[in-house]
Amino acid sequence: MKSLFNHKYHTKFALLNLKFASSLSIIDDPPIFLGKYGRGSSPFDPIQFFSEYAKSRLCTITNTKVLHTHLLRTAVLQSNIFVANSLLDWYCKSAAMVDALKLFDLIPHPNIFSWNIMISGYNQNALFLNSWGIYCRMHSSGFEPSDITYGSVLSACTALRAPMFGKQVYSLAMKNGFFSNGFVRAGMIDLFAKTCSFVDALRVFHDVSCQNVVCWNAIISGAVKNEENWIALDIFRQMCSRKLVPNSYTFSSVLTACAAIEDIETGKGVQAWVIKCNAEDVFVGTALVDLYAKCRKMDEAVKKFSQMPIRNVVSWTAIISGFVKKDDSISAVKFFRDMRKTGEEVNNYTLTSVIAACTQPTMIEESTQIHCLILKTGFYLDAAVGAALINMYSKVGAADVSERVFQEMENLQNMGTWAAMASSYAQNQASGRATELFQKMLQESLKPDEFCTSSVLSIIGCLDFGRQIHCYALKSALGFYCSVGCSLSTMYSKCGSLEESYKVFLEIPAKDNVSWASMIAGFAEHGFADQALELFRDMLSDGVMPDNMTLNAGLTACAVLPSLKTGKEIHGYALRAGLGNDRVVGGALITMYSKCSALKLARSVFDVLPEKDQVAWSSLASGYAQNGYIEEAVLLFHHMLMADLAIDSFIVSSILGSIALLNKTSIGTQLHAHIIKMGLDSDVSVGSSLVTMFSKSGSIEDCCKVFDQIEEPDLIGWTAMIVSYAKNGRGAEALRVYEIMKKEGIKPDSVTFVAVLSACSHSGLVEEAHFHLHSMAKDYGIEPGYRHYACMVDLLGRAGRLEEAERFINDMPIEPDSLVWGTLLAACKVHGDIELGKRAAAKVMELEPYDAGAYISMSNICADVGQWEEVLKIRSQMKGIGVMKEPGWSFL
Repeated sequence: MKSLFNHKYHTKFALLNLKFASSLSIIDDPPIFLGKYGRGSSPFDPIQFFSEYAKSRLCTITNTKVLHTHLLRTAVLQSNIFVANSLLDWYCKSAAMVDALKLFDLIPHPNIFSWNIMISGYNQNALFLNSWGIYCRMHSSGFEPSDITYGSVLSACTALRAPMFGKQVYSLAMKNGFFSNGFVRAGMIDLFAKTCSFVDALRVFHDVSCQNVVCWNAIISGAVKNEENWIALDIFRQMCSRKLVPNSYTFSSVLTACAAIEDIETGKGVQAWVIKCNAEDVFVGTALVDLYAKCRKMDEAVKKFSQMPIRNVVSWTAIISGFVKKDDSISAVKFFRDMRKTGEEVNNYTLTSVIAACTQPTMIEESTQIHCLILKTGFYLDAAVGAALINMYSKVGAADVSERVFQEMENLQNMGTWAAMASSYAQNQASGRATELFQKMLQESLKPDEFCTSSVLSIIGCLDFGRQIHCYALKSALGFYCSVGCSLSTMYSKCGSLEESYKVFLEIPAKDNVSWASMIAGFAEHGFADQALELFRDMLSDGVMPDNMTLNAGLTACAVLPSLKTGKEIHGYALRAGLGNDRVVGGALITMYSKCSALKLARSVFDVLPEKDQVAWSSLASGYAQNGYIEEAVLLFHHMLMADLAIDSFIVSSILGSIALLNKTSIGTQLHAHIIKMGLDSDVSVGSSLVTMFSKSGSIEDCCKVFDQIEEPDLIGWTAMIVSYAKNGRGAEALRVYEIMKKEGIKPDSVTFVAVLSACSHSGLVEEAHFHLHSMAKDYGIEPGYRHYACMVDLLGRAGRLEEAERFINDMPIEPDSLVWGTLLAACKVHGDIELGKRAAAKVMELEPYDAGAYISMSNICADVGQWEEVLKIRSQMKGIGVMKEPGWSFL
């Protein structure tokens, strides 16, 4: 019986073999099969035939239909489920899912393999909704799914981002006894991990103790994708402790986690294990390159990259991105060129990386070449590449080209390109264009995202428009983003509304270092340094680890107070945090110590900085200048020039201030020539300092020439010119400049009014002074301060109207201070009014008991009228309370 069965079996398929040969003769390349089956004597093996056909290049839709036609003629499809399933699999691999479904519907008794082939086929062709539909149809037909079924349909749910469907499938799998199946559990872990429910993924993983590496790989990979890198490393250690052997997939995920947190030591340990297990493939090698690149170990990254036998586009992109991160644009471009020479195809990630390398102004030629390549390869349609191009041209100073790229992009509905354009306007301080862009987005029914909103907020200076954007952010639920909240807080602070700034800051749900640094700096800049330091302490109490920006903000607050003790404490914290040699922190420390008159400490910090940038040099030079170490300031500036360091307007202004104090006109003239050579004479801060310097030497003509060179004089520049005229006794010209300033649309501040009243005082313009004093509050809402009232007292005193000056002081809306009474005392000395002088001196001594000036002035008044007993009495009084007269000195 057995021999008879074998005889029939071989006879049946021998005939089938011949029919196959005749049908296959019309296939494009028949020798592959005819040589083996068409003329051979061996019996036909359908399993081998279908397997080899699937592996060959003949598995196309045309050839599959030819085979289908032949099988229909032989009627074998109705009798052999293996043949039917094999043909069904060919259709799926040929992406002919419509034909596959027609064949599936004609199979009289499909088995579990038939259903699985259809589900997997739809998955392979990204028709995940159809995959779910077939599964539902299978379930309603009463078929019991296998682990392959559950795993495949869970993959479809993952692609559809449908966790509810996935939970239903997983519940059914557990009910049917698959709760410990590694393939099913891995699918569910992957589903939860990719749908932002990593906690649920962990719960599924920990439900059952599992020795299946696939499950461990799924949870480690899920942790990495959810940026839970520390958890990924911890799970990997647990996996190793259970003596499970990791594979290349495990190693690549773990190395990616090490790269994300820049844990080079753990990464090297994993690399050693990779070598031991001989588990390195292109993915592990790429992960190692990425690890070293992200840890800024580019020598090791290049060495590992050169050792890779096979490199893919991800490997090349990793090494290029590493050089970009290290600001080595030349090496990044070089590797990109080498990549092109190998013929490796680039992708959008490669292009965005190399575009980021070309953001230096010196690389405009390379950036143009990259742009041409993008146009040639068609990547200009990619939104990410277009956004990178916009950002690149913005940073090389070609904002007009950025705008042209933005206008030429077809996919203008992509929010990334709009955000890049908004950022470009912000970088180039084009607040008007940024505002227009934001309004245009709203007009075109686009919804600005957090990146667009943050960029626009960072540049606008109009409080009303800022409030409108704030309303939009609240309406669009963008206020929950830390970047938007931080930008709003900064905007309110910049516009002078510190209360609203702090209110927004408190509403930020998850404050990062940027938001803390912004708020601390806002308090310090608006004169609330105590509150700034209190906020810094609150940040530490909340467990936030300060970075260089928050430390910089805290040190700025210490400089404003000034508070040397707190500054030293922050310095100590910076040293413990390993940021003591950071360039940003170093510059802030030098400024803080300089403001606190601790120049030796400032110099010590400067000397130990490994990389002294422009800020460090400028801070120390300015510190010397502001603390009266004029020669040291000029000498340091000379060293900067000799070292060919970049000189900015800030340090030039500080040095000019020092030279003005020294009254060294010759040095000032030399520096003026150097300023013209550098092209800084049109800078408003430098021009204002030059005006002040020439004013000190009495050269009004030079003041006028310098002022005319300023491109756009600001309030400080105009005020400096008014002060120059006032100090040189030319009050009428000072008031004329003041009127011109107002016509230019520049509003005066309290300092400007001090200059105006001083000009009136030096020229005896009493009525004009009263007019401008009243104009302060009436026209500009500025309440007069002690210096303004002192100017009025000085004016009345110079005019000899001492009693009127006394009445003016008594009628002041604020309590007079020692400056006001001291001004009257000086006028009494000039005019020899001893009685009024005594009253003024008594007021000064009451307010400032240790002010030697009042005692000396009163003593001189008495001496002038021959009251030597009073002189001795005053001298004795000074000695009794310990008031010492400082010796006079002069530069002459």
